[in-house]
Amino acid sequence: MNEQLNYKSVLDNLSTAVVVVDTSLRLTHLNPAAEMLLALSNNIVLGTVFSDYFQETDSARQSLLKAVADGSQFTQRRSIWQIHTGKKYTVDYSVTPLPDNKGGIIEINQLDRLLRISREEALISSQETTRNLVRSMAHEIKNPLGGIRGAAQLLSRELTSPDQKEFTQIIIQESDRLRNLVDRMLGPRQLPKLQSISIHEILEHVAAVIKASEANSDIKIIRDYDPSIPDIKGDKDQLIQAFLNIIRNATQSLRESSTPSAQITLRTRIQRQFTIGGQHHPLVCGVRIIDNGPGIADSLIDDIFYPMITGRAEGTGLGLAIAQNLIQQHKGLVECTSQPGQTDFSIYLPLG
Repeated sequence: MNEQLNYKSVLDNLSTAVVVVDTSLRLTHLNPAAEMLLALSNNIVLGTVFSDYFQETDSARQSLLKAVADGSQFTQRRSIWQIHTGKKYTVDYSVTPLPDNKGGIIEINQLDRLLRISREEALISSQETTRNLVRSMAHEIKNPLGGIRGAAQLLSRELTSPDQKEFTQIIIQESDRLRNLVDRMLGPRQLPKLQSISIHEILEHVAAVIKASEANSDIKIIRDYDPSIPDIKGDKDQLIQAFLNIIRNATQSLRESSTPSAQITLRTRIQRQFTIGGQHHPLVCGVRIIDNGPGIADSLIDDIFYPMITGRAEGTGLGLAIAQNLIQQHKGLVECTSQPGQTDFSIYLPLG
């Protein structure tokens, strides 16, 4: 009895989620980390079957049951668990048999945070590589464009025929258009002018702009704000531009797809103990922009923040790239998940 109490006290002080089961996979103990991860109470679920509290593939469940019944080692990598609350986790878990084949200890490591950090680092690295490439290309493009425009202006002064002058004007106008396109790809040249500002003030301004520009549209904007979020440090104009690009992208998708009961949800929440680009933040402001449109094609979802990538016939592919660049200048990040009926842009900005 004392030995049992001793091992339970050891398990209870671990930060890793640990579950103890008998040979029938019935729960005999959950440590506090497992209670938190699985949203279960140790006192209530004792004696019930562990696998009833999450969904997994049948083969993995059978392997888990066989391991505890046979007293053998078993490890499962990157398994997707949907627990009884509806939340989904990516986990590694392993079974270590108890002495005398009395069951097993299941150690559960949640991977979602590590996978998200790895995904963010890859995204930030690729975005930086893309920006450097665009800067190099811009330099190579704008220099000859300036020469072409200057030559066209000189030629225009020498010509007397209106028809011929019209051709030189076309050259000048197209050169200016290409220069402006390159400037848009590069994004803003000035550093953010940081000031204390409410994220809700920014979102309300953007919502007002969208409402004015979509006056004849039936797209509904739903607000789900957390009023306890403190002010952030940011450049008001740049943040407005970033959020406007994302929300306008959603409205255009909804309008072009003629989505019935079209709506966009603006949701704000505080995120605690969050990592962005390898830097840990005690608190960040999380903003989610969710629309119920057709979703983004799987072939595009990984590339939507790159310049000139778009799934819309009339899109330029610059809006989301510029938004990501602006948010990253604020030490934040934009992520996106999408499926038919729900596209979710998550924007994270450090607090303090």
